[in-house]
Amino acid sequence: MALYALGDLHLSFQTDKSMDRFGRVWKHHERKIEKYVNKTVKPEDTLVFTGDHSWGRKLEECREDLAFIERLPGRKILLRGNHDMFWDAKKTERLNEEYKGRLFFLQNNFASYGEYALVGTKGYTFEGPFYLDPWGNITGWDEAREEHAKKLVAREIERLRESFRQAEAAGYRKYIMFLHYPPTNILEETSPFTEIAEEYGVTAVVYSHCHGERRFGDSIRGMFHGINYMLVSGDYLGFHPAAVLP
Repeated sequence: MALYALGDLHLSFQTDKSMDRFGRVWKHHERKIEKYVNKTVKPEDTLVFTGDHSWGRKLEECREDLAFIERLPGRKILLRGNHDMFWDAKKTERLNEEYKGRLFFLQNNFASYGEYALVGTKGYTFEGPFYLDPWGNITGWDEAREEHAKKLVAREIERLRESFRQAEAAGYRKYIMFLHYPPTNILEETSPFTEIAEEYGVTAVVYSHCHGERRFGDSIRGMFHGINYMLVSGDYLGFHPAAVLP
């Protein structure tokens, strides 16, 4: 039994939204996902997809994308991404009822993995715009957008706390924390997300969203304050699922 993670599938079986224009790594990326997940993940394993599953805006436009995920091996857990328009956070329970025994949607709840609780939320990160000088140094940023981002971060932190509260009430003391957005932006060394991870002593923080080589280093990777921070964006991993726990 093992725990894996992979993010940003950006499937589009029912929509005309090819990812090919974003580089060679995205060409026929659905085939790569299918090949590498089937090669790596066993039926007894758990695979967490960290958001941006489908380009469909409504659930009916995502059915084939979700069916593709459903056919992959292992227990599949899905987190909300910023492009997952089909998933209203208030209707997570309805999704879990409809896909019971096939897919689990992680939002204001938690999932179990051995001694660990898997907790998570979409998260949010202020992404700019940043104003740069000719040497690439940051000289300012859009303060109005930053204030809006702070409100979204506060909302997501409360959702994450609800996930932790439920897991703790169920008796769990070991946690793996999942986000779609990175836990910090390029200006931050810490954030409310790193603080809550340290508060609960999580083993790992797993996130995605960062695409392209220039963005892979936007946030924390590796060990930081005793926590393993893992970037699992599909193009970063070449669509190979990352092992989170053996």
